[in-house]
Amino acid sequence: MEVESMRDDRDDERYGGKGTLRYKERKRWALFGLPFTFTVYRFYDNDLQITSGLFNIKEQDCYMYRISDVQLNRSFFQRMFGLGTITCYTSDVTNKTLVVKNIRHAQKIKDFIYKASEECKLRRRTINMQNVGAHLEDADFDDLLQ
Repeated sequence: MEVESMRDDRDDERYGGKGTLRYKERKRWALFGLPFTFTVYRFYDNDLQITSGLFNIKEQDCYMYRISDVQLNRSFFQRMFGLGTITCYTSDVTNKTLVVKNIRHAQKIKDFIYKASEECKLRRRTINMQNVGAHLEDADFDDLLQ
């Protein structure tokens, strides 16, 4: 469900807050897509928040600029009932992967997360580079051995 104009002055981007709430979804059962779970996902401009639990509530937050990659998985039953699972790979200390499980509008939300994370990285001037395939012919290993 897309949420419009739920902005609070305390959450303004100037103050380093979460920003505008863009999407709010519940974790659902894979069978029939019923929302009978106690997990709520909130997607803000600058933050991803996962709240779970009935008696003991656990709240996880991850800044969008920490998300480095986003993956969408859809099983057969998820496709039948219009659901999907989004996996976010992050540079967060507590959670390297955040799983947003069995939600509606998964493709739309995945695209939003990817776009918002790139915008936050540009706004914060954050660079997250991984140099996995370095060109070995350009390297001078003789200097390293001395």
